[in-house]
Amino acid sequence: MYEEVNTLDKNQTEEFETQSKSAENQTENDFENETENEDFVEEASEIIEDSSQSSREEELEAQLAEANQRTLRVQADYDNFRRRSREEKESAAKYKSQSIIEGLLPVLDNFERALMVEPGTEEVKSLMQGMDMVYRQLQDVLKNEGVEVIPTVGEEFNPHLHQAVMQVEEEGYESNQIVEELQKGYQLKERVIRPAMVKVNA
Repeated sequence: MYEEVNTLDKNQTEEFETQSKSAENQTENDFENETENEDFVEEASEIIEDSSQSSREEELEAQLAEANQRTLRVQADYDNFRRRSREEKESAAKYKSQSIIEGLLPVLDNFERALMVEPGTEEVKSLMQGMDMVYRQLQDVLKNEGVEVIPTVGEEFNPHLHQAVMQVEEEGYESNQIVEELQKGYQLKERVIRPAMVKVNA
């Protein structure tokens, strides 16, 4: 009887130890699984965070690039504005006397017509000499302002410089060559302020 009890106790002890060991192994497995799950969650969180941060960085970089482009466009527009303003000021200063000069051109025409008249008396001759002196002084003033007479006779007709009012056939001249000047033309520096009226050979 005593031996049976001992055998039973021994079997129960072994079974208990087996169950305990099994439970311990299960606990260890559960702990390992839990640890693995935590590691996975942490790793996944890091990946999501990195992905989110990367997307945010890309978005910020795109916004920065767009802002830089806007800045460059504004700078280019401002530079163009400054250039146009400078050119307009230079042009205004360069041709500031144009309106006055245009008003003086008919005066020059009248001087030239008057000086073409043959003086009949010494008194008229003396008067015309005085007119010629004033005419030359006026020419010098205009020349100092940059006014130049447009060349005509013998030159090839240029529609930017000349106004053809008549076409003739003259020997000794080539086709499209100016044979006579009817009215002087003038240019102020590079700008034509009055084209020359001319006859052109056919």
